[in-house]
Amino acid sequence: MERRGDAGAMPGEFSLIEQLFEPLAGPEGLSLQDDAAILSPRAGYDLVLTKDAIAEGRHYLLGDPAETIAKKLLRVNLSDLTAKGATPRGYLLSCAWSQETSFDWMRAFAEGLKEDQAAFDIALWGGDTIRLDGPSVFTLTALGEVPIGQMIQRGGAAPGDDLWVTGTLGDAALGLLIATGEFAGGTQADRDHLIGRYHIPEPPVTFGPHLRQVATAALDVSDGLLGDLEHLCRASKVGAEIVLEAVPLSRPMRACVGSVEAAFDYALTGGDDYQILFSASASVRRDIERYAAEAGAVVCRIGSVTNCVNEIEVVGPDGNPRPFARHGFRHF
Repeated sequence: MERRGDAGAMPGEFSLIEQLFEPLAGPEGLSLQDDAAILSPRAGYDLVLTKDAIAEGRHYLLGDPAETIAKKLLRVNLSDLTAKGATPRGYLLSCAWSQETSFDWMRAFAEGLKEDQAAFDIALWGGDTIRLDGPSVFTLTALGEVPIGQMIQRGGAAPGDDLWVTGTLGDAALGLLIATGEFAGGTQADRDHLIGRYHIPEPPVTFGPHLRQVATAALDVSDGLLGDLEHLCRASKVGAEIVLEAVPLSRPMRACVGSVEAAFDYALTGGDDYQILFSASASVRRDIERYAAEAGAVVCRIGSVTNCVNEIEVVGPDGNPRPFARHGFRHF
């Protein structure tokens, strides 16, 4: 659905909220009739909060469907909650619409949120909506909960721990190149699959509560595996060794790229995966596999934590270290 040129009369601000967002509101949002939401934390639980923003031309393309943009916005926040071992509860939304955004486009955006609210059992609690001169920007604050003291932090990894990752990596990075016409390999079906991974991330949300039982440290893979592993190592004051051939690649990725070496470049440095990287003691390997099966998640053990502080080594098939010119996406 194109943003510009759509039909649909534009209602006023309060009518827009009433039509599009009030149906998405949970009880904490007071039907969006007030200036604030109200939350009563459950006894025995800590609140976990995270916030992300996505901007037109930076995190999504102008012609991307409104529904997928909304879902991406919500899911990039849900991946953060998942990495903390938190169960999602609600979210606050801020929409800064460009002047060219039509009401039909806004309606489709709200429909995407509605579908994902049902999928992830989460509700809208409040927010803001404005017009601006320039590209659209959306921000979302997600709130989740964990039993008191059980949030998984980045700083708990120890030498000797295993390193694990969920899902497959690199699909979204290649999907973006396909969507922009910078890559044309593979079949149409495989290209569509990879574009879909770029449009709509698939964080393993149901696996989050299980992570609390096994993970010593965790974070989501948003800026590239190596770049985000750097964050974990820095917070934990450790190093890491990655076995290149253990890094999970999807079949469409392998089929489109052809070269396994090129596929690993996307997987390790591409970003936009929104899967979970975590460390855990070697003693809980079977527990991790069992929990993943229960949650319908896919996990791969890709390396180990070392005592070489802030040093990351990627070991190739020949047993030698493989250098990478860059480690991931940089926002600045």
